[in-house]
Amino acid sequence: MTEPTAPSSYVVSLSCPDRPGIVHAVAGALLEAGCNITDSQQYGSPTTGNFFMRVEADTPSTIGELTSALEPVATAFTMNWQVKPVGEKVRTLILGSKEAHCLNDLLFQQRTGTLPIDVPAIVSNHRELEELADFYGIPFHHIPVTPDTKPQAEAQLLELIEHHDIELTVLARYMQVLSNDLCAKLSGKAINIHHSFLPSFKGAKPYHQAHARGVKIIGATAHYVTADLDEGPIIEQEVIRVDHARTAEQFVQMGRDVEGRTLVQAVQWHAEHRVLLDGTRTVVFN
Repeated sequence: MTEPTAPSSYVVSLSCPDRPGIVHAVAGALLEAGCNITDSQQYGSPTTGNFFMRVEADTPSTIGELTSALEPVATAFTMNWQVKPVGEKVRTLILGSKEAHCLNDLLFQQRTGTLPIDVPAIVSNHRELEELADFYGIPFHHIPVTPDTKPQAEAQLLELIEHHDIELTVLARYMQVLSNDLCAKLSGKAINIHHSFLPSFKGAKPYHQAHARGVKIIGATAHYVTADLDEGPIIEQEVIRVDHARTAEQFVQMGRDVEGRTLVQAVQWHAEHRVLLDGTRTVVFN
């Protein structure tokens, strides 16, 4: 007697124009594929008129059979959609410059199993992070960037992305502005981190500027990369309170801690297929 095939878990994420019958149609297709739905979240945006859904399901069907069952529904409702195995590691390229805190947080959480990402390479325009990459056993690529060499540097970066079949690029305090062309190629597939609650303090040493102005809140924003600098769709934000007793150096350290946590959370949600784009905003099923 043949034993039944052990079920596999998949996550289905989708977006489309909102209209009646979407949930019924998706549930019916999943039933056809022998699925048992273990988690389901949905949202209809009254602002954009778009519908968003994330479903986890167990099924003995293969991913090909599940995809075939969903394809007619996706076509009928003009969906942007994908099916992924639950827990599958997302191939991720990390970019950094000199500061190590965000890179270290990402690599530590990846090593402990918190982050479902696979990091085949680390890229930097400086060499300060090479030792950290070596510690984690990840190949390090030094790609210097100057105004004259920027096109060639970005071409090398794209070659690495293609060579390693990269699905997500993370700017972990990478202090270079990506060209509009590269931003377009990485649309929805690149995440950046910046000090979000210091909008009046641009340029060098923003935390020192904030300290001099006596701010009461500092924080960080993780967002998708767009051609509009630091204005891409927001994935996650965190703030902490500060007061007059804190030094500028303490502001910097506290800011680093928040930046690392915020970036890790955003990468985790993206890797778990919990983030869906809605124009200039995101829908995050957490």
